[in-house]
Amino acid sequence: MKKDDCIFCKIANGEIPSDTVYDDEHFRAILDLSPASKGHTLVLPKEHFDDALSADEMTVGEIFKTAAKIAAAVKKTMDCDGINIVQNNGEAAGQTVHHLHVHIIPRYSSEKEKIVTWVQHESEPAEQKDIAARIAAKLS
Repeated sequence: MKKDDCIFCKIANGEIPSDTVYDDEHFRAILDLSPASKGHTLVLPKEHFDDALSADEMTVGEIFKTAAKIAAAVKKTMDCDGINIVQNNGEAAGQTVHHLHVHIIPRYSSEKEKIVTWVQHESEPAEQKDIAARIAAKLS
C-alpha cells in the first residue's frame, strides 16, 4: 500500500516522473537527483515501508536481490572500480526520506573522499560477549 504524502511512493508508482532504469511489479529504480557520483541509483519498493526494519522479510530479500542485479548493470555501464550498496535506517544512520530504499553508488579508485566511512574502535572481549548474548536473546 502506498502512503499519500510520501514522495518516494509517488515516484515508485509513476505519479512523479523520474529517470527510471528498472521497473517491475514491486520495485522501481531511478537515478538519484542529487547523486554522490554519476550513475547513483535508488531502488524503491512500490509498497510503502518506513525502513528495512518495518518491512517484511520477503520485501527486504527481494530489494537486495534487485539491487544486486541493478548494481551489476551500473558497474558495467559506468565502468567504475567498485559499488557501494547502502541502505540507511533512521535519521541517525543518514536516512532522509522515510521510505525504504537502497542506494547503488558507483565508486572510483581515483576518488579522494569516501562515501561510507566509520572509525574503527578497539573492542573489549568481555563486553563483546555480553553484547552478543544480549542481541542473540532478542532474536528468540
